[in-house]
Amino acid sequence: MLASEGYRSGFISIVGRPNVGKSTLLNAFMGRKVAITSPKPQTTRNAIRGVLTGEDWQMIFIDTPGLHKPKTLLGERLNDVVRGTLKEVDAIVFMLDATQPVGTGDQFVAQAVLQAGTPAICVVNKMDIAGPDKLAPQLQSADALGDWHAIIPISAAQGTKVDELQELLVGLLEEGPQFYPDDVVTDQPRDLLLGEIIREKAITLTHQEVPHSIAVAVQEVVEREDGVIEVYATVFVERDSQKGIIIGKGGSMLKEIGTRARQDLEWVLGGHIFLKLQVKVAKDWTRDPKHLQRLGY
Repeated sequence: MLASEGYRSGFISIVGRPNVGKSTLLNAFMGRKVAITSPKPQTTRNAIRGVLTGEDWQMIFIDTPGLHKPKTLLGERLNDVVRGTLKEVDAIVFMLDATQPVGTGDQFVAQAVLQAGTPAICVVNKMDIAGPDKLAPQLQSADALGDWHAIIPISAAQGTKVDELQELLVGLLEEGPQFYPDDVVTDQPRDLLLGEIIREKAITLTHQEVPHSIAVAVQEVVEREDGVIEVYATVFVERDSQKGIIIGKGGSMLKEIGTRARQDLEWVLGGHIFLKLQVKVAKDWTRDPKHLQRLGY
């Protein structure tokens, strides 16, 4: 796509250890949901692109999974996604959690970012929760990690100083084409986004041992003549005991997952939703290459 002379564009990766607020920041930039969020780590499994277009610039954000020490084949593939992304972008947002001490996990990710040689901004997130007493030493710890283009405290959840971060990133963009039309906000396939929204609700509602074992596949989306949109999806887990947790007593948990998911699905698709969920066991799918490929990982 052609753009006027002086137009600037670039790809920006958002990285950090799990649960520092990467998906929340992406949604804050976009002003809408393009990535799922959860208080549980390793929620993001895809390098999701959010497309933010200004008057004379365009930023394509990539929300990556959190780098971590992998215990499964799925974990190894998530790490590969992150490292591959760092080599292909024009700028990096490295995130720290202001409420948690900077640990070996943060140092591990920071080293990977700095070794990439890409301009990187260090963002200390959750300043609204940490308060001034915790924030000051966190900023000092961030500075000690390496040579950053800039260090900025923000609250992605509250939107505090996100505009300032955006201005810093625009300043890093080089002259380039407009990659996406003005009205595009993500390049995620529709069915993937719908499945991720359903997975978000399942992660939020279920017990701690289940979330890493949940995957969702959308089989069919049907637009009826009366305007109702039918969505048929399957929630996959690894064990029969997890299937029981997802379904709940008398189907209560699955019903609540569907109720919460339907609200977001209606907002995304712009119509009344009929959502049909089923639960299946794909034994040890996070360790099985065939299952991983079938589920899109």
